[in-house]
Amino acid sequence: MSVKIIVDSTTDLLPSIREQVTVVPLTVCFGQEEFTDGVTITHEQFYEKLVECDVLPTTSQASPDAFIRVLSETLAPGDSALILTLSSELSGTYQSAVIAAGEFEEVFVVDSSSVAIGTGILTEYALECVKKGMSAKEIAEEIERKKKDVCVIAMLDTLEYLKKGGRISSTAAFAGGILNIKPVVNIENGRINILGKARGSKQGNNLLIQEIQKAGGIDFKLPILLGYTGLTDVLLQKYIKDSRLLWEDAAESLRYTSIGSVVGTHTGPGVIAAAFFRK
Repeated sequence: MSVKIIVDSTTDLLPSIREQVTVVPLTVCFGQEEFTDGVTITHEQFYEKLVECDVLPTTSQASPDAFIRVLSETLAPGDSALILTLSSELSGTYQSAVIAAGEFEEVFVVDSSSVAIGTGILTEYALECVKKGMSAKEIAEEIERKKKDVCVIAMLDTLEYLKKGGRISSTAAFAGGILNIKPVVNIENGRINILGKARGSKQGNNLLIQEIQKAGGIDFKLPILLGYTGLTDVLLQKYIKDSRLLWEDAAESLRYTSIGSVVGTHTGPGVIAAAFFRK
């Protein structure tokens, strides 16, 4: 008898953490080409195609059948499970998981109200709960409580992909490009909100640092994870150097990972992000 942690493929994790969970993939389509996220297309391959392709890719939620299949393959007699999904405000994947969980005993579903590295640090927290011997029901209740402390704050490199996705006007995107505007956003109540705009990467980094400080302080006893979109982590490494005063006295090292296709589709490459639990 054991507690299994199941996530969808929008959850960005370090490889050592991913080995401890089961992943239900979403689907990514480039025109008529369909890929299984994280299975038939890697993060690197996705960003290579994103840069080359003139048409914005689309993503599809994980189906109830996909969750049922994974649960059937993963759960042994007497096992229980927690399914943690990306925000229900961003995808129908949560509802698919709820439908699938109804076919099983002792399977609990939590809407992370986050995505990517935000869901990633919640997953790490859930795994620590497993190690403490908590039941799946107890872990679900604890994650529901703790998810309110998760902060995800990010700086975008371009407004072009938000324009392609219909989230801002062409005029705004053109002006942003001319002015080299770097929007800083967060995820609050499962939705993406623009916190401010800076001109250039240096001001953007400063704004990102300010917004992290305004979020209420970082609980360094709990997981912290940084992320980036695209084929290189150069912008993230610059941010880590510029923001060292935030971390150097409290964290021995900063962990980071690439952010996957669902977020990358709507933001494009060049994003840098931080996920942490506020104090």
